[in-house]
Amino acid sequence: MVPVLGRYAGLLTVGLLGLVVFGPLAVFLPLWSALTLGVLAAGVAGLALTRIAVLKARCEKLSGEVDLLSRRLLKVETGAATAAAQPQPEAAEAALRAQIEELTVEFGLLSGIVRDLTGVVTAQDAEIARLNARPVAAPDLRSEIRAEIRAELAAPAPEPILSSRPQAAAPEAPPVVATRPVLPASPTMRPIPPLPLPPRPIPPRPAREPEEEAEIIRAFEGEGLEIHLQPVVTLPQRKVVAYEALARLRVGGVSTEPETFLPVLERHGRTTELDRRMLQRAAIVTRHLARRGSETMLTYGLSPLSLFEPGLMRELARMAADDPALAGLVIGLPQASWRGLDAGQRSLLAPLRGRIGFSLDRPDDLRFDAAELAALGIGQVKVPAEMLLRPASERDRLADIAVEDTAPALARAGIRLVATEIGDEADVPDLIDLDVPFAQGSAFATPRPVRAEVLATPSDAPVPPPEPEPERRSFRSVLRRAV
Repeated sequence: MVPVLGRYAGLLTVGLLGLVVFGPLAVFLPLWSALTLGVLAAGVAGLALTRIAVLKARCEKLSGEVDLLSRRLLKVETGAATAAAQPQPEAAEAALRAQIEELTVEFGLLSGIVRDLTGVVTAQDAEIARLNARPVAAPDLRSEIRAEIRAELAAPAPEPILSSRPQAAAPEAPPVVATRPVLPASPTMRPIPPLPLPPRPIPPRPAREPEEEAEIIRAFEGEGLEIHLQPVVTLPQRKVVAYEALARLRVGGVSTEPETFLPVLERHGRTTELDRRMLQRAAIVTRHLARRGSETMLTYGLSPLSLFEPGLMRELARMAADDPALAGLVIGLPQASWRGLDAGQRSLLAPLRGRIGFSLDRPDDLRFDAAELAALGIGQVKVPAEMLLRPASERDRLADIAVEDTAPALARAGIRLVATEIGDEADVPDLIDLDVPFAQGSAFATPRPVRAEVLATPSDAPVPPPEPEPERRSFRSVLRRAV
């Protein structure tokens, strides 16, 4: 009510004054009152017309501004539609990056193929050299020199070069082991002292028999491949915290080590298939450990040739992405492979980082850069105990830090050191003095095969509930129950 009165207060005031003033005048002076009312009505009409004109001008101005704003809005919408239709620089950059990564992977694959071809050609050359290597008796240099001199003296004069008759081919000289100086064609010459013969080279080790290689291949293609586990324990408690998956091949009923069958598989290009089958079984064992509620990790050392097989690494990345239980799986690569990673191999290992673990094994020296290893995602370094306890004296194999500082330096970067190949119990105290936290070897336990029922368990089986821990009772309650 107050806003209405405040808005029309002037009109109400004028109306009340007109009623008070013109009411008596209309009674006593009707003519003057009518004239006054007409003048007032004309004035009010003029004011109304003026206000209407002002409002009309304002409306036209507002209409022009609205028209201008609508045209600007239409222009902005047209520009936005055009910009949306054009490719965004971020999308173009992402597409270009994806193409570059794909080309990088292809280049890595091609480089791997070239390296494989080089290895195959080198192996073939070595095989040819082994086949051609035969012990040859050294000929008598004196009799050979005398025979050559007699042949040169008895030979007829050479025919002219322009002769149309074909020249007879000279007989090939027998192979000469030792080198000798060039002799002059003169019949008078001094006797040549006997030249020392070079030492006879040691013949290379003969290659494996084809029948034995065929038997190894048949065992590999059949059911001869086995997975063995060797525990990794803590020092000095000797608590099992991890396992290493080791490949064994049963040939003729005898379990053979990788040193026996791995060169044959490499020669026949079957190492990638070996790693694929071993990774499948290692994944089954890892899932079995996860179902039991164990936090024990499982390590498997890949062959360096598997880095040049993108299909295997992509398959492993898909397995790790689909199954979170594979977080307990750790793949190991030699130190030389970690140092020689190219852009394609790094892109293949990038999807695996954070889903499975990485390990450095089979080292060539103790030059470990903890920061660089941590940047690569390596969480474990396995070193033979022989290198830690009795380091080599060669300059290129010495580390930048002392051997006793190796384990603490790696631990500060979040990398654990594992001493392997421990066969003597007397080496354990020395490793404890070096602050080595983990150890592995026959001194603690030998590799044992995985039970068949574990490998036969389906991977998609439901996870059973964890077994309840036994209730701990005090000794007093036990005595009370006994009484």
